[in-house]
Amino acid sequence: MITAMCNIDTSILEFIRNNLHTPILDKLMIFFTNIGESGAVWLVIALGLIISKKYRKVGLMMLVALVIGYLMGEGILKHIFKRERLFTHVPGIELLAKRPKSYSFPSGHTTSSFAAAGILAYYFRRYTPVFYLLAGLIAFSRLYLYMHYPSDVLGGIILGTLSCIITIYIFKKFFKKKNNY
Repeated sequence: MITAMCNIDTSILEFIRNNLHTPILDKLMIFFTNIGESGAVWLVIALGLIISKKYRKVGLMMLVALVIGYLMGEGILKHIFKRERLFTHVPGIELLAKRPKSYSFPSGHTTSSFAAAGILAYYFRRYTPVFYLLAGLIAFSRLYLYMHYPSDVLGGIILGTLSCIITIYIFKKFFKKKNNY
């Protein structure tokens, strides 16, 4: 099963590398990776929401979901799996972005993106496609830039979604007030 997963990962990455790379996409994917670095875009949105009294709790929930995802992914799972980065196995690969120092599984960019997008989508349903499009572009940028295997990104999607669900549960269970959670 692990061999089959590795073959699927490699096939997807080779397809992206051989068929999708263009100078314009190179710049766009670097942009999306950069705004996803350390959850930056999501932290800015969360802080913007916290400033507003009306949306403060949504911003706080985003922060909680981001922290849960970070602790579980960067703090625990990466050190359990210790999966080397994709580019360490490909001799002569020229990277378009800086080399991360952490392990590969799960993708932290993807975890934070799906944790935050899930919270935003829960409260601002009308904009759900926008939130998940941004999260998806950040996640895809990690594949495009050869920073992660597809299974790392899938793990990040699952972990981010789980972080969102846990956060919503915590707020519903322990912070009941007038507002509906």
